[in-house]
Amino acid sequence: ALGAAELGLPDCSVVKRTLHVGVRRGVDIIEISSKKVHCVIVPTRGMGIWRAESNGVALRWKSPVHGPVHPSMVRLWEPSGIGWLDGFDEFFVRCGLESNGAPEFHPNGTLRYPLHGRIANTPAHRVEIHADSDAGRLTVLGIVDEARLFGNKLRLKAAISIQPDSPAIEVCDTISNLSAIDSELELLYHINLGVPLLSPGAKVLLPLDRLCPRDEVAVGNLPEWDVYGPETPGAPEAVFFCTLRGDAEGRTQAMLKSADGTQACRLHFHLRQLPFFTLWKNRLPPEDGYVTGLEPCINFPNPRSFEQSRGRVDALSPGDSRVFEIRIEGLAGAESVDTAAAEIAALQGEVPPEIVRSPDPDWSA
Repeated sequence: ALGAAELGLPDCSVVKRTLHVGVRRGVDIIEISSKKVHCVIVPTRGMGIWRAESNGVALRWKSPVHGPVHPSMVRLWEPSGIGWLDGFDEFFVRCGLESNGAPEFHPNGTLRYPLHGRIANTPAHRVEIHADSDAGRLTVLGIVDEARLFGNKLRLKAAISIQPDSPAIEVCDTISNLSAIDSELELLYHINLGVPLLSPGAKVLLPLDRLCPRDEVAVGNLPEWDVYGPETPGAPEAVFFCTLRGDAEGRTQAMLKSADGTQACRLHFHLRQLPFFTLWKNRLPPEDGYVTGLEPCINFPNPRSFEQSRGRVDALSPGDSRVFEIRIEGLAGAESVDTAAAEIAALQGEVPPEIVRSPDPDWSA
């Protein structure tokens, strides 16, 4: 453990633990704290964030999986292609890097790409703590390689930062191609919120440019796409694909606000880095995973070959890198929530968004 004196940062601390029970056995976590933020980072799970608190707002969800789960317990390559779900309970998880969407199979039925890719179940091989007293910033830096012989060789350098007097959690990812030949990249940030912030009547606010339902289930939920109804046993997930509007520099926001309007989680990111957005609504009861995902991405989470055919798979030349930045903050109090809502409305502008009434064959596989 490191406190304020060792770090040279007031009211900040770092604690590293190794978990020892059940599917958590062998998982390393790093907890960073300030006056306004508590954040649990999981280097063993691709530098994801298991759960956090910002401004007193709980940033988490109740998963049927009691994690954080060690990657050795996740059957990523099971024949169904959805083994990734065995380890899914983080607030903040990356999907990628070679693939990030629905599972895809070879013509003979064997699995080609598993659901949401490999990066979230790949441990960091180097982790550093940086305390910059001049800048007033505490950073956990982790390096995760997703590489194999005869395949992509990509490196994630993830920096997760807080500041003593700020409610923000700042994520800056640099993804580099380590190969001597071109590599391809898919990336989606699966940012998941559940009880207590999510409840019937909660609302998502987006500066929408265009919104399409992924499938017929989403078509049925289209009139309530931005509002959350009651938990419903057996209800299928509803997914919407979007493009958002931003300011003159391309900066944009997304927010989930509580039903009473007194709490919210707000994301800040850049459309030049993350041009697409997926909204995931899982409407099951809390025991089964009542949760929504706010998901900035460089491509939609369809099978990889579909996204590649539509030109939404990024290409990295040898030695090339891409930088992705997301700022996350909890908002407490109706005044703060209303101010943020007004900022999103200003990004929306007076031109109404395009709401497509059926799945777009260019966006949905």
